Amino acid sequence: MILHTEVAGEGEPLVFLHTGLQTGETDFEKQREYFSCEYEVISPDLRGHGKSSSDDLDDYYNQAADDLAETVRAEEIKSAHIVGCSFGALVALFLAKKHPEFVRTLTISGVTPLKPDNWKTMNEEESKFRMNLLKDEEACAYFDSLHGQGWQRFIHMGEDEDWYPFDEVHSIQALTMPVLYLIGEGLEHELKGVTFYKEQSEFLHAAVLPFASHLVHTEQPDLYNKTLEVFLSKYEF
Repeated sequence: MILHTEVAGEGEPLVFLHTGLQTGETDFEKQREYFSCEYEVISPDLRGHGKSSSDDLDDYYNQAADDLAETVRAEEIKSAHIVGCSFGALVALFLAKKHPEFVRTLTISGVTPLKPDNWKTMNEEESKFRMNLLKDEEACAYFDSLHGQGWQRFIHMGEDEDWYPFDEVHSIQALTMPVLYLIGEGLEHELKGVTFYKEQSEFLHAAVLPFASHLVHTEQPDLYNKTLEVFLSKYEF
C-alpha cells in the first residue's frame, strides 16, 4: 500500500519513521523542523497508523517495509536517507534488508539487537503498562484522534512474547549502506548493541548520547540533530 506522507523542505530525500502509536506528523517534530532547511523531509504514517489505515497487520514488519518501498517508488525517489526510532527503526531495518536499493543511509535508535535474558519479564511489564492505556479515557481519545478505530490491535500485539523480531534485528552483516546506531545511554540492552553491531559491520558508526534513553530523539533533540547532521554530511548523494 502507498502510505500517507507529510513532506517539508527541498533537497535530498530524508525519511523519518515514527515510533509506535505515533504518526509522521506527531513524531520527529524537532528533526523535521531542523532538517527541512536543507533536505526534503518525508514523514510517512506507517501501516495501521494515522491516515495509512489498514486492517491487515499480519507479518507486520515485512508488509510495512514493502509499503515504504512502494511509497518511495511512487514518489519517483531513487533512494533516501532512512531514519527510524523504536517501532520505526524495526521497519527501517526490514526495509534496508528487503529493499536496499532505496536506502542511501540508515539511522536507527531504540533497537535491542540481543534478546535480554529477562525478556519475558520485561515484556510482561511493558505489556501491563500498554494495557493500562486502554483504561485511560483521555489517552484513548487521543489515540482515536490520531488513528481512528483499531489502534488497540498494536497494544494486543505486544502481549505476545515473540512480537519483537530478534532474528532479523540480530544481524546487520548483509547491509552495505552506511549505518548510524544512535542511542541514549539509559538502557543496557541497547548499549550492548554498540559493540555487537560494530563487530558485524565495517559500515557502522555508533553514537551514545548522555542523559537520554529509548527515545533519544525527543530526550536530546539538539544533540541528536547535530550527530545525525554530521553523519548525513559524510554520505550526501
